[in-house]
Amino acid sequence: MRKRLIVSAASALSLFLAVPASAADFQPGAAGIGDPYYPTYGNGGYRVSHYDIRLKYQPATDELEGTTTILATATQDLSRFNLDFALNVSEVRVNGRPAAFATSGEQELEITPARPLAKGSQATVVVRYKGVPSTVKKYGFTAWHRTPDGAVAADEPEAAWWWFPSNDHPSNKATYDVSVLVPDGNQVISNGVLTGTSSKAGWTRYSWRENKPQATYLATLAVGKFDITTDTTASGLPVYNAYSKDLGENADAARASVERTGELVDWLSGYFGDYPFSSVGGYVPNVPTGYALETQTRVFYSPKQFAKGTNTSVVVHELAHQWYGDSVSVSRWSDIWLNEGFASYAQFLWSEHENEGTAQELADYIYASHPADDPFWNVKPGDPGADNQFSSAVYDRGAVAIQALRNTVGDEKFFRILKGWPERKYGNATIAEFQAYAEKVSGQKLGDLFKTWLFTPGKPAVGPVAPGAATAALAPGARDEVGALVEPKSWKKIQEAHSVHGR
Repeated sequence: MRKRLIVSAASALSLFLAVPASAADFQPGAAGIGDPYYPTYGNGGYRVSHYDIRLKYQPATDELEGTTTILATATQDLSRFNLDFALNVSEVRVNGRPAAFATSGEQELEITPARPLAKGSQATVVVRYKGVPSTVKKYGFTAWHRTPDGAVAADEPEAAWWWFPSNDHPSNKATYDVSVLVPDGNQVISNGVLTGTSSKAGWTRYSWRENKPQATYLATLAVGKFDITTDTTASGLPVYNAYSKDLGENADAARASVERTGELVDWLSGYFGDYPFSSVGGYVPNVPTGYALETQTRVFYSPKQFAKGTNTSVVVHELAHQWYGDSVSVSRWSDIWLNEGFASYAQFLWSEHENEGTAQELADYIYASHPADDPFWNVKPGDPGADNQFSSAVYDRGAVAIQALRNTVGDEKFFRILKGWPERKYGNATIAEFQAYAEKVSGQKLGDLFKTWLFTPGKPAVGPVAPGAATAALAPGARDEVGALVEPKSWKKIQEAHSVHGR
């Protein structure tokens, strides 16, 4: 009997020690994830692994009702945590129990669960909400774009707030189920694979699934009336493309460009390795925006991208992001060169393939066409600042930096680096990590090269040439008989694509 009492006492002591001594041990999660460019974006104290987004949308009035279920794991003892969201919330539940909630700042939804969340515990968070997204502006803008027959959510670095609550930062990637109920006659476009449709009483539900980790800004939604094309690539990958029915004179050029998606993704696989997702495609809604965006598996294109005719270069750029930016994502927004520099360089490779200018000719042209006093050289692609995150220098000087890397390490090692880096599938990375990887593969120290091309304001004294190439040391660029710079044939299309992220 005595022995049994001792065991019981020990068990009680163990249970006592497993519970924090006081409520003070539980603290609110941070209202930002710690990104210096966007201090309020994302949140601390937890990580999301899955979003289940169920919506009802009325295109005629832009009314959106939703219930988003979030599966998250606490990374600290949490008394309270935040989500990023902009619409009106009617109810929040955490692990099945009603939770208190309040709003603060521009997009903070503060949630206080009925019971605090212990570090390492998994929580199910259900948020019910409604609103008219196009009427909601945060920081002076909306990422919800109305169309004549519906709406589109696609923007960078933020778009989620207008249609689902989230931990809105690329460092917290998750899988997604998106299910949307719309009036019959409308269609819904989102990421991944269309897993089913069902109709009842004048409404149709579309269900989409992205089963690979995805950053919040890469989640997209479009509702409207579309012409849909489906196919498979030569390698067997499903292709799903969509075009608004009212694109007017841009319709044919858009279709002629985007319908080459399957061919181009197979071509890019030769440089970057196996395509990392289960489907691919793009959509062109009737929006007045001028940019494209690499929304995961389902690229968003503005009709204006095709206003001057077909543009496969922009399709190459956005598809290259599926490896560089979507599968391997930035750890913080200052690492944006890992996205835009490599997607731009993919266009250089496409230009070579099409005999419209080699990568070296394009790099020489960029170097020579910007004089030393051009503000272009003041932007550091490796840390451009939030105001210059999508500056042309991040794209163009960023791509020239990659050509300089190619010339320094040689083609054999360069293309090993280009294909090997995306093998870090579904994670996040920094420029420093990429440099370390390139040094490992090449067996060379690359600190001076990265410092010169990515982190030092001013025009590099020597252009993007191989070491020892004395006659081309200043990369003068090709010139005609009267000394004028010769513009590579592909340059205008590349520049049109580089307008992709201007809001």
